[in-house]
Amino acid sequence: MTITIIFADSDEEVEVEVEEFTSLEDVFPHPKESPSEKTPTEKSPAEWSSFLDDEYNKPYFRELDYKVLKAYTTSTSYPPFELIFNAFEMTPLKDVKVVIIGQDPYINYNQAMGLCFSVPSESLTPPSLKNIFKELRSDIGVNINTDNNLERWAKQGVLLLNATLTVEASKSNSHVDFGWTTFTDNVVKFIDANCKNVVWMLWGAFAQKKCAFLTADPKKNLILKAGHPSPLSSSKFFGCKHFSQCNEYLRKCKKSEIKW
Repeated sequence: MTITIIFADSDEEVEVEVEEFTSLEDVFPHPKESPSEKTPTEKSPAEWSSFLDDEYNKPYFRELDYKVLKAYTTSTSYPPFELIFNAFEMTPLKDVKVVIIGQDPYINYNQAMGLCFSVPSESLTPPSLKNIFKELRSDIGVNINTDNNLERWAKQGVLLLNATLTVEASKSNSHVDFGWTTFTDNVVKFIDANCKNVVWMLWGAFAQKKCAFLTADPKKNLILKAGHPSPLSSSKFFGCKHFSQCNEYLRKCKKSEIKW
């Protein structure tokens, strides 16, 4: 299937070939292990596939599925359809050590990649990500990797989760009422029920609403709050020292630190 992307600032048109999907289920992440690796009586650990299968059968998700499919077939939406669940693909549940919650995907072409705050390496650095890198330098005090692609974090156990997983091009929060908030609320509950010693970095009021679903016990979670790294609220973000606090907590819990 071919879609046409029109850039608002130049009226330039670009035709892009995309795979045709019929459901969000088509792009659910799949377990990396084969069923044969477990004996028939061995209980499988909780994983994203079981969570997603359960969510898919709920009425709210069927409505969400319909709205997302309609949006992607009638307008330009981000991220690419096959990357909607990229955060779950990149960070298996058993590996989750840190959760960072964003708001919704970037709204411009070749930015959103299904990981909050992350953009492809070749893209310009968005303002919020610039401020994240500034805080990292100030907090850790050493040279850091400032590649805009944050897959390196995701592969170490940092779940980069947006509260809303899709968006229409050039229209922030355009899919916020689709049902994604219910979905990501349930993601937070699922992590809280199945993981321990998780660091939650909640930047801004939108992310901090998820606190209602977390166990407020330092033996279970480390919950860190600060302003959003956007230039509009960065004064409440700078100086939070979340990255060093995160690694200190992981060390105490006998877990490997994140190489930011």
